[in-house]
Amino acid sequence: MHRVVMFAMDGVIPFELGIPPRIFGGARGPTGERLYEVITCSVDGAPVRSDADFSITVHHGPEALSDADTVVIPATHGLGPISAEGVLPTPLTDALARIRPGTRLVSICTASYVLAAAGLLDGRPATTHWSSAEHFQRLFPRVRVDPDVLFVDDGDVLTSAGVAAGIDLCLHIVRRDHGTEVANRVARRCVVPPWRDGGQAQFIERPLPAPAATTTAATRTWALERLHEPLSLGRLAAHARMSRRTFTRRFRDEVGLSPGQWLTLQRVELARRILETSDLPVDGVALRAGFGTAASLRQHLQATVGVSPMAYRRTFRTVDA
Repeated sequence: MHRVVMFAMDGVIPFELGIPPRIFGGARGPTGERLYEVITCSVDGAPVRSDADFSITVHHGPEALSDADTVVIPATHGLGPISAEGVLPTPLTDALARIRPGTRLVSICTASYVLAAAGLLDGRPATTHWSSAEHFQRLFPRVRVDPDVLFVDDGDVLTSAGVAAGIDLCLHIVRRDHGTEVANRVARRCVVPPWRDGGQAQFIERPLPAPAATTTAATRTWALERLHEPLSLGRLAAHARMSRRTFTRRFRDEVGLSPGQWLTLQRVELARRILETSDLPVDGVALRAGFGTAASLRQHLQATVGVSPMAYRRTFRTVDA
C-alpha cells in the first residue's frame, strides 16, 4: 500500500492538515480496499501547535519519513526564518534528510517555502499562495514561480496554491495514480468538484449573484446530461429562459468561466472517463463526449491535459475496464 506521510510543523493550519487524510484516505480500489495509508509525523514526535486554539497529537516522529512513498507538507503560519531568510532550522533539515531519494514530495500552500529552502525546487516550476508569490520569488530566485495556477505537477515534486487548491492537487495525485473514476468517487464523497485544471487561475475576483436571482445551475445540470448533443449559447440561454447576454453574464458570475469554456472542460472530463473505462475508438469517444470529430477531441485533450487520446488511454486505462 502506498504510504503518505504528512509532515506537520508548529503553526500548522488545520484545514490544510486535514486535506490529505480526507482525500487519500477516502480513495478505494474496485473491491473497496484502501489505496493509501496516511500517517502524520512531526519533527520530534511531540504534539504540534496549530494556528488555531488547539494542539495536535501525532503518533510518529521524523523516522516515519524514511518509509514514505509520498511526503505531504501542509501550510503553517510558523515558518519563522524559513520565510524571513530562506533558511531551514537544523532539526527540520535533519528530519527532511531522512526522506529517501525518489520519494514524491508535495507542498500545500506556503509549505512550498520549506521545499524551496531545502533546495528541492531549484530550477523547477512551482507555485504557492498568490499573496506570497512575489515574496517567494524574491527569496528563492532559482525557483520558476507561477503565481497564476492552482497547482504545479513537476513529476516527483508537486506544489499547490492556497487553501482549497490543496484539495485539487491531492485529487490530481489520486487521478494520476489510479485514474479518473477513483478520484471522482473521492470528490463526490467530499462534495467538491472532481476536477479543476491546474492551470486555472488561483484568484478570480467576481461578485456573488444575489440570493433571490435566477441561477444557471439547473441549465448546467441539464447540459451535463446532453454533452453529446450540440449545445449552442442560444440553446443554453433558452433553457435558462434568459437572453444570451444575461445568461452569459450570470454564468460567468457563478462559475468563473464562459459557457463555452465550461462546456469544453466538461466534455474533456467525460472523454477522459470514456478513454479510461472503455475500448471505444477515438472517433466514438469524440462523438459521445460532444466533440464531433477525433481531430477536435485530440486538439482539446492536448490543450487541457497535454497528451493525445491514445497516450492518455495507455497511461490511465483502468485495469478492470
